[in-house]
Amino acid sequence: MKRIKLLCLILALPVFLAAQQKKPNIIIILADDLGWGDVGFHGSGIRTPNLDQLAREGVELTRYYTAPICSPTRVGLLTGRYPNRSGIRETTIPPWSDFGLDTTEELLPQMLARSGYIHRAIIGKWHLGHASLSYHPMQRGFTHFYGHLNGAIDYFSQMREGERDWHNDLKPSADTGYATELITREAVKCIGAYAGDAPFFMYVAYNAPHGPFQAPEAWLKQYGYDPAKPKYGKKKPADPGEETGDGLGHGNTIRQTYAAMVSCMDDGIGQIMKALKDKGIDEHTIVLFHSDNGAAGSGNSGSHGSLRGYKFDEWEGGVRAPALVRWKGGGLKGGTRIDQVMGYVDIFPTLKAIAGQQEAAKKTLDGLNLWPVLNGSAGKLDREFYLGHGALLSGDWKLILDQGRPNMKLNGDVLFRIPPDDAETENVRAAHPDVYKRLKAAVAPYEAIRSKKEILSKGPKNGFVAPKDWQITKK
Repeated sequence: MKRIKLLCLILALPVFLAAQQKKPNIIIILADDLGWGDVGFHGSGIRTPNLDQLAREGVELTRYYTAPICSPTRVGLLTGRYPNRSGIRETTIPPWSDFGLDTTEELLPQMLARSGYIHRAIIGKWHLGHASLSYHPMQRGFTHFYGHLNGAIDYFSQMREGERDWHNDLKPSADTGYATELITREAVKCIGAYAGDAPFFMYVAYNAPHGPFQAPEAWLKQYGYDPAKPKYGKKKPADPGEETGDGLGHGNTIRQTYAAMVSCMDDGIGQIMKALKDKGIDEHTIVLFHSDNGAAGSGNSGSHGSLRGYKFDEWEGGVRAPALVRWKGGGLKGGTRIDQVMGYVDIFPTLKAIAGQQEAAKKTLDGLNLWPVLNGSAGKLDREFYLGHGALLSGDWKLILDQGRPNMKLNGDVLFRIPPDDAETENVRAAHPDVYKRLKAAVAPYEAIRSKKEILSKGPKNGFVAPKDWQITKK
């Protein structure tokens, strides 16, 4: 009997080892225009209990950087390369543009497919091209797409430029409801369908709390909404991004509405985490959360907290995002904070290493594999991180070149030491001329990166008419 038991243990050992080495499920949750000061774990008055729990159970990345605007961040996140390499540098892709993310770029789901990730879903906002099927997410490595191609859709009607932009794979979706809740529902559904032997990848790209500012009444009431009082900004024609102009989803103030939008998204994140736990896979799933850029600062909506600046700026408030990562099965210690300079372009190489992908990347990556830093096996790295438009981080130094950006009002190049000056109040360029000279030389090669084709500005529309149901037919 002892020999039989020993033989059984020997035969079972490869199965046991395979189970221990099983690749984790990966879920990236991206918020849209969520400010540094708009989460509970940064002291906000906006209630985000699920994100706060994620911070307690996971690791807060206190110096996590993005591009200062939406589409460029999504490029870097999915490619591991700075977005100016793809011609997406300072703006987003408008509905009337024929521009899209370079189809020669390898995206994260394409890389993960080679590592055995059978299911690879994008749920929510794409915003990386819609003029032809070659730009469609299901032609870029994703096996499922549920959500919208454009940005700034109406949350209730899902309309943009007079046509409904809501899709299930390659066809229009007839699902109706509030966009944030529809995204959550689909994410939970996919977790139930994908949980199994093979690892899965989900990119949950909420459009909240990006404008137009609209929220369900139940969430507005949690912030004191009184339907007997006037709604904010109700007017005709429609408020920016809204299609009806009837004030649907408006609270009494923009800030009240914004807070309700954030809490609704937070509730959705809680439902996603619960679905993982219900399936018994929460400890074997990497969950990464961050915003795509800083708060828009429109009216009295998003907050940059103690940081300086907003979306569109290379100030910390525009590019430093609230960010969390949780992977209990991977040994990440909950409730810790890491001040390593890292960000959106590091996700591709880090997940590439975690997934055990041995093949060389199709193109040179700008990001680094920071898994050794996250798991504590390596110390803090002193590295350069390009923020775009003349801005560069190098360790604790930050340079921003004055290149005529009127919204930043620089009046000359500036140099900061971060920390301790996270709020960027003291320009130390004069006190450290050697550092200034070194960083100015270091940023020049990044600034010189150009693509053969670059995205055009946001206008004009030039008589643009949206396709029926935003269905792509051009190949």
